[in-house]
Amino acid sequence: MVCEAKRSVSCPCFFLLTAKFYWILTMMQRTHSQEYAHSIRLDGDIILGGLFPVHAKGERGVPCGELKKEKGIHRLEAMLYAIDQINKDPDLLSNITLGVRILDTCSRDTYALEQSLTFVQALIEKDAFDVKCANGDPPIFTKPDKISGVIGAAASSVSIMVANILRLFKIPQISYASTAPELSDNTRYDFFSRVVPPDSYQAQAMVDIVTALGWNYVSTLASEGNYGESGVEAFTQISREIGGVCIAQSQKIPREPRPGEFEKIIKRLLETPNARAVIMFANEDDIRRILKVPWAAKRTNRSGHFHWGSRTWGSRTSPLLHASEVTESTMTICPKRQSLGERKRIARDSSYEQEGKVQFVIDAVYSMAYALHSLHKDLCPGYIGLCPRMGIIDGKELLGYIRAVNFNGSAGTPVTFNENGDAPGRYDIFQYQITNKSTEYKIIGHWTNQLHLKVEDMQWAKREHVQPASVCSLPCKPGERKKKVKGVPCCWHCERCEGYNYQVDEVSCELCPLDQRPNLNRTGCQLIPIIKLEWHSPWAVVPVFIAILGIIATTFVILTFVRYNDTPIVRASGRELSYVLLTGIFLCYSITFLMIATPDTVICSFRRIFLGLGMCFSYAALLTKTNRIHRIFEQGKKSVTAPKFISPASQLVITFSLISIQLLGVFVWFVVDPPHIIIDYGEQRTLDPENARGVLKCDISDLSLICSLGYSILLMVTCTVYAIKTRGVPETFNEAKPIGFTMYTTCIIWLAFIPIFFGTAQSAEKMYIQTTTLTVSMSLSASVSLGMLYMPKVYIIIFHPEQNIQKRKRSFKAVVTAATMQSKLIQKGNDRPNGEARSELCESLETNTSSTKTTYISYSNHSI
Repeated sequence: MVCEAKRSVSCPCFFLLTAKFYWILTMMQRTHSQEYAHSIRLDGDIILGGLFPVHAKGERGVPCGELKKEKGIHRLEAMLYAIDQINKDPDLLSNITLGVRILDTCSRDTYALEQSLTFVQALIEKDAFDVKCANGDPPIFTKPDKISGVIGAAASSVSIMVANILRLFKIPQISYASTAPELSDNTRYDFFSRVVPPDSYQAQAMVDIVTALGWNYVSTLASEGNYGESGVEAFTQISREIGGVCIAQSQKIPREPRPGEFEKIIKRLLETPNARAVIMFANEDDIRRILKVPWAAKRTNRSGHFHWGSRTWGSRTSPLLHASEVTESTMTICPKRQSLGERKRIARDSSYEQEGKVQFVIDAVYSMAYALHSLHKDLCPGYIGLCPRMGIIDGKELLGYIRAVNFNGSAGTPVTFNENGDAPGRYDIFQYQITNKSTEYKIIGHWTNQLHLKVEDMQWAKREHVQPASVCSLPCKPGERKKKVKGVPCCWHCERCEGYNYQVDEVSCELCPLDQRPNLNRTGCQLIPIIKLEWHSPWAVVPVFIAILGIIATTFVILTFVRYNDTPIVRASGRELSYVLLTGIFLCYSITFLMIATPDTVICSFRRIFLGLGMCFSYAALLTKTNRIHRIFEQGKKSVTAPKFISPASQLVITFSLISIQLLGVFVWFVVDPPHIIIDYGEQRTLDPENARGVLKCDISDLSLICSLGYSILLMVTCTVYAIKTRGVPETFNEAKPIGFTMYTTCIIWLAFIPIFFGTAQSAEKMYIQTTTLTVSMSLSASVSLGMLYMPKVYIIIFHPEQNIQKRKRSFKAVVTAATMQSKLIQKGNDRPNGEARSELCESLETNTSSTKTTYISYSNHSI
């Protein structure tokens, strides 16, 4: 059965659903199994086909389901409206009437394929030569309509299926809603055109939106079929090419979903909670059913977890029925359109909402009409109505005119086609917002080859303007680098740039130069502060205090010796070497101030000179003294002749010869390595860069220091050896024993110095510890010499002047004899009373004194 209806060309209203039209729909539903079920026919000079999803998919083997008011009725009526407008337009196809043959696809590609065979029946030759009716007469066939072009279909899967049939019979096809990128293949779908942009543009627009919002981790959801799968493929391909956007999951809705399938899909999406943005390429039925699951999830506090992005439902509210709160802040895009003004609505139903593809249905019909009009002008110039040449329209020729149309569409936007039959990409971007318990789609931007987004107009869950995040990993803090997760470039772990490393870029850290350290946020480097030993530091106060006391004491001793220069005690101590020794002690105290002073070239030069010079003065003088005592008593054992070089002048020559070796070494050091200052950044390069400091100091290495002090230490050790050798000298003779005690104590001091000095080489306080240790050790050495050798003499000079007198002079022979006798009596002392041994020694001394009168030496307190 064919349902025929007549359209009144004077009908001024759009979507006037008359009782007759409802009767037609009812008849269509009652004739599923008949030949021309689900179709509308209007006669005309030129017949155009139409494919619309008037019904949804059926279930359980039934091809067609419930009636679709928006995608079906609205679009179908839009085509009928456009035909009415064209037929009454005197300037467009004048005296030519367009007719229609509209079929219902029932939103199923296989069913649409069966229906579309109606369009090609007129082009198929029927071989009925051998066919006879029961009465023997030939059969009478109803002549099918010759279809010049087809408007539709809606779903990409349906259009692809139909396009494969229509191209065989060269019937041009213009779709008002199919956007699958696959249809842009002009080698396979060469007779297919569309007034909507392909999903490749839509995918680019979606990628641009995702990028603009700072999202880099999204999931995709597609209906099984060409539209959904090709859309997701285009989105994935573009996001991969531009980089920065990763796909967390790609879920597919089966054509025939099983019970609970949508719940499973939502659960799988929830497995990647960071991917809160879901890009949807799905049909309206699938969208409606998938949104019911989050609506149920609202009761488990999962509302607002996902932010959906889709084109299919455009700005319609029907997919959001009972799910408006869950889908708050949902973003959708649809081809740029405009409502049809006064023709928008005349129905009494206040909930009416114009379907988004109505405009494109009208533009598709007008595109076909303008192409036919241009074809008529070329084939039938000056002819009123159809000329014989247009009796049979060549589809390939008509296709060329379709691709060449250029007019302003029903929304005022240009309608054109490129070489593949695609319309240019122009999209409006909507967001579903809830304001004061009312809902609306608000335009927040548009896309025409590039994105124009009004972020300030966007509203998110709970009517906040805080943009949600859909990222795999949060941005790293300053000073942290991204460590990419293998295989997922949008996911990373944040690793802090440790130690002296700073953040160069998002993925790498580098080491700061030696003289720099990372700044507080580790995004760059800054100079390390320079320090030196300050005078007010506790590390400096203690050695300075000791040095000042030592210098005062040394000065007092020198002044005392100068004041009492001719007294027996001063003369008996060996005045010349005593002054040399006191000079060395003074220098040992003074080096403290050079070691603490701010380093510069002059200070560094003085440090090199005086670092070992004070000790060299002291121990050269002591060595000369102990050597003289040793030689005297060793010579006395052999003869009464005095040894050579025991005079004061000889002693000074020997002492300064020893000192000159130190000065020569320093001079060579100056020549080989001139003194200069350095900043040592390794000494206080602590684990925490904040505590790192550069140490301003002289360029004196530990090895150089040891070499500088080494000669003085050698003198000290040699002097100690002689002190040990002369330990048997009578205690009333000279300074052998005080010198011995001095050297023993000094050795202990320097033995303690070595582990302290070198054991702190790796310490952050190395400069302070080593400087303090060195200066205190030198001051203590000087103090020991000063205290043991000179303080007793000063005490006698000042407090017991009666003892500071010359008793008598003795000959060298008498002194040596006494020393020899003393050494012999030491062994007898253990067996005889102390008094007897002493009286025997005195008798020996008196006998030798009377017999020897020629060689005398100073004898105050028996000093040699």
